Amino acid sequence: MNVWWLSEASHSGLTHVLLSAAALVMATSLISRQLTLSLQNNFRLSAAGSRYISKAAAKAQLDYDYDGPLMKTTVPGPRSQELMKQLGEVQNVGAVNFFCNYDDSRGNYLVDVDGNRMLDLYTQISSIPIGYNHPALLKLMANPNNLSTFVNRPALGILPPENFPDKITESLISVAPSGMTRVQTMACGSCSNENAFKSMFIWYRNKERGHNSPSEEDLSTCMINQAPGCPDLSILSFMGGFHGRTMGCLATTHSKIIHKLDVPSFDWPIAPFPRLQYPLEEFTRENAQEEARCLEEVEDLIVKWRQKGRPVAGIVIEPIQAEGGDNHASPDFFRKLRGIARKHGCAFHADEVQTGGGSTGKFWAHEHWGMEDPADIVSFSKKLLSGGYFYRDELQADKPYRIFNTWMGDPSKNLFLAEVLNVIRRENLLEEVARSGKALLDGLYDLQAQFPGLLSRARGQGTFCAVDVCDAATRDRILLQTRDKGVILGGCGESSIRFRPALIFRDYHVHLFLNIFSDVLAHNK
Repeated sequence: MNVWWLSEASHSGLTHVLLSAAALVMATSLISRQLTLSLQNNFRLSAAGSRYISKAAAKAQLDYDYDGPLMKTTVPGPRSQELMKQLGEVQNVGAVNFFCNYDDSRGNYLVDVDGNRMLDLYTQISSIPIGYNHPALLKLMANPNNLSTFVNRPALGILPPENFPDKITESLISVAPSGMTRVQTMACGSCSNENAFKSMFIWYRNKERGHNSPSEEDLSTCMINQAPGCPDLSILSFMGGFHGRTMGCLATTHSKIIHKLDVPSFDWPIAPFPRLQYPLEEFTRENAQEEARCLEEVEDLIVKWRQKGRPVAGIVIEPIQAEGGDNHASPDFFRKLRGIARKHGCAFHADEVQTGGGSTGKFWAHEHWGMEDPADIVSFSKKLLSGGYFYRDELQADKPYRIFNTWMGDPSKNLFLAEVLNVIRRENLLEEVARSGKALLDGLYDLQAQFPGLLSRARGQGTFCAVDVCDAATRDRILLQTRDKGVILGGCGESSIRFRPALIFRDYHVHLFLNIFSDVLAHNK
């Protein structure tokens, strides 16, 4: 038996070496191809230029970026349509926009399978931090010391790799929000929030019991989905919020009907989110009254749900409601909301799945609130490449396996994140985001003044910007027309357009976009 095990181990080791060598060859080949394409296209495009480049834009070409959009077909093109039909035989493809050529995509540009090169201001729903095929990330793939991290995906909760504590410290802990000392890695935004909710419930019940030991009744009733083992607790969320599509998260998601229709849900309290009037400086009094109204409603709901026997264990909120329409509130609103959570003994959860990672000009959007004690839990995903949540010591699960799944994240994503953070620091990308974000928002202000019948309520922090269109049908038409001219944008809310470029988006790209967008708007006025 021991001989058989050694034989198997030797065979496994040889296989691992062969796989590692193959991975190294593939990574090196990809890097070589990217560098060749970069040289070819920089030469060709610097000669050809782009008719859309603004005279006012100082060109700051990245050596791994293209020089402008290049459109060959409408989108989706023939090859995309062919692939959509093929995939439609085995999957629902109703949400598919087009198929991509990720090998040829670089920097701020996404290339589709029909050869269309588009300036991407949506970045896979705000999830590409430093552009496509960044050389620093490709270089990681060619490092033989990293191969086992890419080849193997361990069950982190029970068998983490030797370097995992160092890599977590180097990546996630280095950007931990104020007051946060712990982090739990997860795979995506929904499972991050789902497990954050569980942490809040466990914390709240232990606080109610005054100890960590459940009663015999707790143990027996939880197995049949009954109280007190499965307590009637709740989480307060906000109308317009989006926190995921899994069952628990869906009870706190209130942005689109398509997310929730036909799915059973929990009876949890839903508070109104402030609906601010723009320009902000002209509606100071009205907006303050609106925020006060919403805060009063939050307190009323907490009291009502306690009286109903379903106490609010936690409050979850986005610093900017993204899916729901890029809805903002003032720092004062969030500071007062945090105070309400403390007053009523609720955990306070800032969902930074979409806002985290630098796109607002600060690494965390809640840093704009100016608080030393902003939250008890901060969840993340998207631009941080993996998922998870930071939390205070007191929300540490009291027993193993209470917050658990097979993978609990992916070490290779933490490796990439550490390098992304190096690039952000080395290239001062947060300062770049603030600079290009100002140019973008100023441009949107100008366009809404030029096209008052089409655009209104331009708003944003950093490059995390949005503008409203007169109606949903016009918004959707403008999105398609802009895409056919070589720019990818996203929609949100009832009739808003949202902007989610990578952190390497510069002034040059802003003016490139604004000129194209202006052309599209002129055809729709």
